[in-house]
Formats: sequence, structure tokens, C-alpha cells
Amino acid sequence: LQLVESGGGMVQPGGSLRLSCAVPGFIFSSYDMSWVRQAPVKGPEWISTINTSGSKTYYADSVKGQFTITRNNAKNTLYLQMNSQKPEDTALYYCAAGGTVVAGTLPIEYEYWGQGTQVTVSS
Repeated sequence: LQLVESGGGMVQPGGSLRLSCAVPGFIFSSYDMSWVRQAPVKGPEWISTINTSGSKTYYADSVKGQFTITRNNAKNTLYLQMNSQKPEDTALYYCAAGGTVVAGTLPIEYEYWGQGTQVTVSS
């Protein structure tokens, strides 16, 4: 069982990227989904959560208004649209399913955890 992130890469400051996370159907339909990032020499940071229907979304203050989380329940795919990117957005981005705590940052705080996709914001 695996959550598979994609869409990472290198982008210039001010640019945009959209991350995707492919999720097995029985997981996707049952759990809220989240994004967490781990930046170099920083602790992990919860980014955003979306509920199972997609009707409710939650964001860390650091990305509010800049990132948008969505989900396509027909395709079992989670997305993170990242706009106006800054060097401090450079991190390994993970998708996660079924958080057991609010705004969890660690794999143990989720039922399922992906392998991560690297995002580098640099000129």
C-alpha cells in the first residue's frame, strides 16, 4: 500500500508547481488527506488538510493564500497547487492520509504516509 507523490522539481522564485498524490481507492475514500513538508535543517511542518468530501480545507498560516489543496475523488488523487513560490518553500513534500492528531507532522501521526517529492525553489 503506497501513497505516491509526483510533480516536484525545481522552480524559480515566484513560480508555480502542482504536486499530485496518487492514493489507493479504499484509503482515499475513507480519510482526510494532508500535506506535510520537511525543509533542510528545519523540523517537519504541517501544510494543509482536506476532508473526505473536499468541502473543508485547512492551511498553515505560512502558506495560507499561497497554496491550495484539492482532491479528485473520482481519480483518487490529492493535489497541492503552490503559487508565488519562495526559497523557503524548498522542502521534501509528503502526502499523508488519516491524521490521528490535528496538524500532525510525523508519519506516526497518520495512518498512511508517502515517500515524498522534492521541491526546490531557486534562481
